[in-house]
Amino acid sequence: MIKNAVAPIQAWLLSQGRCVGCGKDLSFMKKGKHKLGSKVICNCGRIYIHNGKNYRRALISEVK
Repeated sequence: MIKNAVAPIQAWLLSQGRCVGCGKDLSFMKKGKHKLGSKVICNCGRIYIHNGKNYRRALISEVK
């Protein structure tokens, strides 16, 4: 039930290019190379994949 309330907020934050945990702008965070785009690591420790125009949370298999 909580997931139904939190998921739309997290989707909105990602569409704005912000971290779902701390709300900081992901364009200023540390970036690295990844085969699907660039790997972005937020200050709070969450890892995202940026494919040029969209951010998404990285899967466990993509973190390694």
